[in-house]
Amino acid sequence: MSDMFSTMKISSSGMRVQTERINVIAQNVANADTAPQKAGEDPYTRKNISFKAVLDKQSGDKMVVVDKISEDKKSEYVKKYMPGHPAADADGYVMMPNVSTIVEAMDMKEASKSYEANMGIYTQTRDMVSKTIDLLR
Repeated sequence: MSDMFSTMKISSSGMRVQTERINVIAQNVANADTAPQKAGEDPYTRKNISFKAVLDKQSGDKMVVVDKISEDKKSEYVKKYMPGHPAADADGYVMMPNVSTIVEAMDMKEASKSYEANMGIYTQTRDMVSKTIDLLR
């Protein structure tokens, strides 16, 4: 029975990190078209999330947790021609965020599928626990 509870605990940790991932993706999408307010300011920088496995000392189970949320310094900002904008350079270009909505959509789909998979495991395990308890009555 404790193995079933461990399974539920592990899948719960998977759902938690995927929820955090979805939040980071949503933040990226929400800021995809956010231009800086003044010339010389950096635009919004895309956020990345990474995970790590940690050992739950109480149960001995390996759980997944958010390791860190960092800025994507590898992708380049996009130049957009907006001559009337206060953040435009001398040529009329504004540096826009390094967020690709296509990449974010694919990441969102992957995070949703991972969440659903963990939810499926959790639900099946919960149902097995419930049936086991019913059998013991």
